[in-house]
Amino acid sequence: MSDPSPAPGIGHEDKRGLLQKIAEFLHPGPDSHEELYNTLSQAEHNQVISAESRIMLEGVIRIANLTAGDVMVPAKRMDLLDINWSYQELLRTVITTAHSRFPVYEGERDNIIGVLMSKDLLKLQRAPELNLRVLLRTPLFIPESKGLNDLLREFRAKRSHLAMVIDEFGRLAGLLTIEDILEEIVGEIDDEFDEPEEEGSIFKLADGSYRVSGDTPIERINEHFEVEVKTSDPEDADHFDTIGGVIAHEMGHVPKRGEYITLAGLNFIVMHTQHGAVRWFKVTPAVATDAA
Repeated sequence: MSDPSPAPGIGHEDKRGLLQKIAEFLHPGPDSHEELYNTLSQAEHNQVISAESRIMLEGVIRIANLTAGDVMVPAKRMDLLDINWSYQELLRTVITTAHSRFPVYEGERDNIIGVLMSKDLLKLQRAPELNLRVLLRTPLFIPESKGLNDLLREFRAKRSHLAMVIDEFGRLAGLLTIEDILEEIVGEIDDEFDEPEEEGSIFKLADGSYRVSGDTPIERINEHFEVEVKTSDPEDADHFDTIGGVIAHEMGHVPKRGEYITLAGLNFIVMHTQHGAVRWFKVTPAVATDAA
């Protein structure tokens, strides 16, 4: 008669000590994200991990519940290149926006035919007769519902850094970069185009718009643009000192990249956020933007 089948777990040595087993029985692991965040906070308090490590671990946990649609740059805020533009038009956009990769469209903006690396424009400069199409990389298309964890793995597997996000009707919804995902974990990542700014920086861009830091005092905004920015509720006028504070109050939530609001005849478009606050706005006259 054959021996009965071994019970599950037999043959696998349990290396936990008795005290560890008792501790795990008395203090089971967290069973919710809130408890997990509290555990990390306690670990920081007990100096088991640093504050930077806690923030990063919380970011890793957070992206598990986020999708591409949650953090993408909306289609209407995307910087695109037209395949039929001249070299000078392409170069002007690349310099003004300072991105390293650009979706390229033909005809309608929804018709993305490839991705152009900014550095590849040098090849056109050396050989103007070269067809721009041969420089385009194959775009990666993903649904809005794709989880960031899965997308990060796909970026790594395909050695890609940018994805075009498609909505449920097959239309272009936005774009997402690997940097967008990493910034959800570690916060804003400065690149070679980011300049160290003083408090309350206002820079004029080549296209006539302005780049304004979120900590710029309201008084400086009013003086520079000759406007009067104020909250919709006069009683709140003295509660906010910076343009970032006023805009977050008016929106009713922490602004996300790509969102915008019109105040005092100016459009404030969120370019970058960091640690729950807007780092940079792009500011344009409302009439000019609406007509675009």
